[in-house]
Amino acid sequence: MADWTIDDAERIYRVNRWGAGYFTIGDNGNLHITPDLANPDIRIDFNSVIEEIKQEGIQFPVVVRFHDILRSQVACLNKAFRENIEEAEYQGKYMGVYPVKVNQMREVVEEIVDAGEPFNYGLEAGSKAELITALAYNTNEDSLTILNGYKDEEFMRLALLGRKLGRKIIVVVEKFSELISLVKISKELDIEPLIGLRSKMTVKGRGKWESSGGDRAKFGLTIAEIINAAGYLRDNGLLHCLKLLHFHIGSQLTDIRSVKEAVSEGARIYAELYRMGVPLEYVDVGGGLGIDYDGSQSTNDSSRNYNMQEYVADVVYGIKEVCDLENVPHPNLVSESGRAITAHHSCVVTQIVGEIKSSSGNLDTSYKEDEHVFVTNMRDLADSLPEADNIQEIFNDASQYKEQGIDAFKLRVLGLEELAKIETLYWQIMQQVQMKVSTQEFVPEEMQELDYNLSSQYLCNFSVFQSAADTWAIDQVLPVVPLTRMNERPTVNCSLVDITCDSDGKIDQFVSDNGLADVIPMHKLNPGEDYFIGLFLTGAYQDVMGDMHNLFGRLNEVHIFSYDDDPEDFYIEEFVRGSSVEDVLSIMQYNPTAMAQDVKRMIDKRVASGDIKPREGVKWTDFYEACLAGYTYLKPVKK
Repeated sequence: MADWTIDDAERIYRVNRWGAGYFTIGDNGNLHITPDLANPDIRIDFNSVIEEIKQEGIQFPVVVRFHDILRSQVACLNKAFRENIEEAEYQGKYMGVYPVKVNQMREVVEEIVDAGEPFNYGLEAGSKAELITALAYNTNEDSLTILNGYKDEEFMRLALLGRKLGRKIIVVVEKFSELISLVKISKELDIEPLIGLRSKMTVKGRGKWESSGGDRAKFGLTIAEIINAAGYLRDNGLLHCLKLLHFHIGSQLTDIRSVKEAVSEGARIYAELYRMGVPLEYVDVGGGLGIDYDGSQSTNDSSRNYNMQEYVADVVYGIKEVCDLENVPHPNLVSESGRAITAHHSCVVTQIVGEIKSSSGNLDTSYKEDEHVFVTNMRDLADSLPEADNIQEIFNDASQYKEQGIDAFKLRVLGLEELAKIETLYWQIMQQVQMKVSTQEFVPEEMQELDYNLSSQYLCNFSVFQSAADTWAIDQVLPVVPLTRMNERPTVNCSLVDITCDSDGKIDQFVSDNGLADVIPMHKLNPGEDYFIGLFLTGAYQDVMGDMHNLFGRLNEVHIFSYDDDPEDFYIEEFVRGSSVEDVLSIMQYNPTAMAQDVKRMIDKRVASGDIKPREGVKWTDFYEACLAGYTYLKPVKK
């Protein structure tokens, strides 16, 4: 359309602002991906990905992973630290680790470990299961494995097994009793541990997770406990094993000032401990490197007012400044930036399968003899609207007539058909009122909700609880974008609802050109034409936090790798099948085999009694068993 440009689409969907260079809107209106920032010539049209998924017979919804984005983010973070360390003439090295909890999927961990090999990029584990994973996958003896979280004796023994295997495994002490246990077991096994102490910081982060810091923080030692821990290790001849100081003030830090304050405080603690004779070699600044979910580049909970380069520079220069002032060596730097590494590489692609409208219904509202005066009043109001000057009065009268109609129906004064006419006329009036007030500079408060009340709900073939748990649990904003047709003006304001039977199964907070909005402009659904949307930045936590509400299981996955010699610049490297119905039933302690046998017996009984014909009985048995083996999500209607 001549009056609609790609720049207009960008203002609505903010792709360039949250896409971090990986996503952009192409001239053809489709979403495009540049999966490797170091190779901008490779550019993938998302519509080509969708078409190939269809050709492979893979059912939607799907998780699409761009593994090159994962590798690119690992390289970007490590190179940023190396460049700043060189520029600042910093004397320590960067020894980053990926926190497995952010996304524990094997394919993700494998890719990060492989991409991190040239940088000696390691892993962080916070549970026994994650430690067992790290022992098997982090085989680079020059990289670190950082162990956080509360630990029992078995956890300690696993850590010491890693030391026996020659790994740089650092046990971070979260409470003093852990140190006593670690020293006891290390002496029993005659294996010297590498030890870190986590400091309970006075600085608090900013954002949803600011309670991770401060006096009420869940993890960490007070300054007094840190000094006592160093003394305890000295008394047991193990002070030389104390190698790392760790601190963490929260995930998704929104304000760079909190990073600066934490780095300054942490560096001072390090310097004082070093001058007290504690041979620390590493300072671990924890996680917190945020990403800009809403594209506002602000201190909103779903944003950040800095970029990766600024974060890295503040860590490097901040610690260097304190160490130079205190005349102590520059420590090696560790960070645990999982969200920034994984968020962009994964997205959920789902199909819009229907539209729900409050004002739906095409009822004949023409006059009928002996109709109730309430119906007549509402029709007269609708007829007068084109010439009306006082829109507020029309709005008030229509609202009153509708309420009167509902009350009259409850009192058996109105019949159902007459109530339906009142309701239909009411929504017709509201649509016209909305069109009129949209051109006005001032909109009365009561009418400001019209956009939302008259908006559509697009029904999406997925479960919010499985694939976007944080949008429901903590109001996390995730970017939602139509994957095609962005060169057309979107004319339907809508929110998104999923296929679960729960009213909370919806997304009604969206990135918009004016911040956040409760509706998002989408395109009109064309008959016989698929319409796909993408839910982006789901690679951090969303992949591993979903539940099985309504027994909707894990989504099908496709893993995309870029390939310059391919005409489409990509290929599907792997298809990972999502949960079948029998998978999710088994998890919930059902026995699908026994269930199939029970249903077959019931069908056979009906066949024997003559209620069902034998051939039909076989088909119903096969159908039930096919449903058990099938995908938990809706099958698309064949066009």
